[in-house]
Amino acid sequence: MITALRLDALSLPGPQFRNVNSPGSAEASYYAWVDQFNTFGLGANTPIATGNASDALLALVGGKFVTLRVPYPMGFYAKGLDGRIDDPAAGWKGKGLWSTYATRAPQHIEGGKGTTSKVVHFQLRPDPLAH
Repeated sequence: MITALRLDALSLPGPQFRNVNSPGSAEASYYAWVDQFNTFGLGANTPIATGNASDALLALVGGKFVTLRVPYPMGFYAKGLDGRIDDPAAGWKGKGLWSTYATRAPQHIEGGKGTTSKVVHFQLRPDPLAH
């Protein structure tokens, strides 16, 4: 069962605007999605927001945000998000999140002139040495 979530009661990770005293963040989330079927591995019904000001996805787990940072390419502006289970028997290798990213001026993201929108595949290993 999905319950309502008041995002105004939570502050997204990131710095606050200068001279603003109320709780909040300067984060520019474009989109929110709920992982209803635990396709990523953080649990069923995990809400995930796109963190366009932080090159990341922001998953709300147990009342705290987990930042899923994309270190490369620089300029990850997530515009869509969906989960997919390709092979339930393959464990973490058979499922993951897929996120499109783009900007209004793709020539300004890493790659320069001619750079186009891309898709990023996120997978969560159960431990760092899992293979």
